[in-house]
Amino acid sequence: MSALHDLAAGALRQLDAEDAHRLTIRLLALGLGPRASQGAPDLAVDLCGLKLPNAIGLAAGFDKNAEVPDAMLAAGFGFVECGTVTPLPQAGNPRPRLFRLSEDRAVINRMGFNNEGLEAFAGRLARRPRRGVVGANIGANKDAADRIGDYVTGLKRLWGLADYFTVNISSPNTPGLRALQTRQALEELLGRLGEVRAALKGSGTDFPIFLKVAPDLEDAEIEAIVETVVAFGLQGIIAGNTTLSRPETLRSSLKGEAGGLSGPPLMALSTAVLARFHAAAAGRIALIGAGGIASGADAYAKIRAGASAVQFYSAMVFEGPGLAVRVRRDLALRLKADGFSSLVEAVGAR
Repeated sequence: MSALHDLAAGALRQLDAEDAHRLTIRLLALGLGPRASQGAPDLAVDLCGLKLPNAIGLAAGFDKNAEVPDAMLAAGFGFVECGTVTPLPQAGNPRPRLFRLSEDRAVINRMGFNNEGLEAFAGRLARRPRRGVVGANIGANKDAADRIGDYVTGLKRLWGLADYFTVNISSPNTPGLRALQTRQALEELLGRLGEVRAALKGSGTDFPIFLKVAPDLEDAEIEAIVETVVAFGLQGIIAGNTTLSRPETLRSSLKGEAGGLSGPPLMALSTAVLARFHAAAAGRIALIGAGGIASGADAYAKIRAGASAVQFYSAMVFEGPGLAVRVRRDLALRLKADGFSSLVEAVGAR
């Protein structure tokens, strides 16, 4: 069945990239996705109180509107992150805005946080049975007068509906958004979110909050981000989002398209940045590795660079939905070959 789904993914690549993605979501919603067990004892982790049956996660961007989180959990992912969602619906940037760089197995997107808005997203999460770990990736509307206020709105509305939250300040496709990664702006953002979280915790519930950052950061910026995240009590960092850089190795004629690059050409950069975050964090917060993963070897490199869990999405465009299980199997074999009895033992073991 996995092979059939991968063949279907190949057929979808004959369509326009965005049309193919939309059709994929519809097919998954109809129950036509792959099926695989989530359980993998050697890959299980406790991530800031989240009991993950395996540490392989689906990155945000695939299921922007929380339409198919359970279908992706059923495909074998240990956790699924939906979004990015903004308070108000928005169309995003003009099409075409999603490009396959087939020769490079990579993707460039300039989607611009297109989504159906917070109410549609919240309604779907509220209706689903609470099985499996599902996170919400929250963002700000492009034209918001108070972008920080948009993050506050998202956290308030989705509190109790998601198992964790990711504050996305690193998309390159919303003008000015990455300015929130500067220390002063980040302190204001996390301060206001902290106030809301403290009030919401009064009801007896609490959920991990992660910060998603860009891979295009200097050492001083990394250190400042870590210290601010620690000071304001967030649980961790997802490193990282898509990159604005263009490696010289890119071969596709589409490499000059504007937007964020993802897929294997991002792997080296994102893993190096992850390792720098690991050194700066010194065990004080959790790290999730994202960017460029297309194999068990890639996932293993992220783990050894300091990630307690990993996420991917773009590689499925070329490898098909069966990739989640293949990554898990390969990762488990690599851990065993190196003498690790569990993934936890390998975190940061460079």
